[in-house]
Amino acid sequence: MLIETAHKPHERLAEHLVAEMDAVNVLIRDRMASKNAPRIPEVTAHLVDAGGKRLRPMLTLAAAKLCGYQGPYHIHLAATVEFIHTATLLHDDVVDESGQRRGRPTANLLWDNKSSVLVGDYLFSRSFQLMVETGSLRVLDILSNASATIAEGEVLQLTAAQDLATDEAVYLQVVRGKTAALFSAATEVGGVIAGASAEQVKALYDFGDALGVSFQIVDDLLDFTGGDAIGKNIGDDFRERKLTLPLIKAIAKADPEERAFWSRTIEKGRQHDGDLDYALGLLNKHNALEETRVEAMAWADKAKAALTVLPDDPIREMLHDIADYVVARIN
Repeated sequence: MLIETAHKPHERLAEHLVAEMDAVNVLIRDRMASKNAPRIPEVTAHLVDAGGKRLRPMLTLAAAKLCGYQGPYHIHLAATVEFIHTATLLHDDVVDESGQRRGRPTANLLWDNKSSVLVGDYLFSRSFQLMVETGSLRVLDILSNASATIAEGEVLQLTAAQDLATDEAVYLQVVRGKTAALFSAATEVGGVIAGASAEQVKALYDFGDALGVSFQIVDDLLDFTGGDAIGKNIGDDFRERKLTLPLIKAIAKADPEERAFWSRTIEKGRQHDGDLDYALGLLNKHNALEETRVEAMAWADKAKAALTVLPDDPIREMLHDIADYVVARIN
């Protein structure tokens, strides 16, 4: 499918949901305020105002509207999802020692690690307050489980990222934790708050899960093929010794000499000038980049397939096109 770059699917969805997203933004600004700790809104505003597609909260709004919801609480849930996402970004930048996010200095660089961690904790707490206001125990269960799963995925990545024994199954477990868990929760709670059927709620979960996996695989691939598309430099994951899918695929086919290279650069962290170029050569030699691209597209296809049981509606077509757009970045 040819994606019109001047009017991208997430932009069309944003236009369709403009009134709801305005309400979400008002609620976010209201709930990120703090009379007693002015640094909280300072740090939060730095990240919130940096832009970003706001894809996750839009998915919640879209799922609720697609299933016919007429109440007010999809706004609360969308804000909840954005707060959880923002909190994880603040924590991630500390863990990764990042200096840049969305083309701007990270909060931990402008302030400090303590501020980033504590403000992230504050946003998690705010997200739970918003969940409770919906009055739905099922929604609370889904989003609290997602929060735990995200943290679990990040911790798993800490132990697996520099271990050459990490295989594709472990990688998928990490991705399902740190990325797909919030995508699937975002879409699932939209269906739940709308009172959708069990079949439709499951379809929304499956869509979010597959979209999230595809989204992360694409980001990991772009790190080696086009870093500007995600606000990073090519090879950042290699320099940070992160075993993502392209590297895992190449290591699985490595001969002893190549494996020694991966052990030195990833496990032991001894990297020299020219190592990135050599690594890129190995990725191409073993077709790891193309295989990763094919896998990302397969997950996007799973996401689109999940939509078939949902109501025939313009929103469903926009969600279908978003799945295409996620992988169009690598075509």
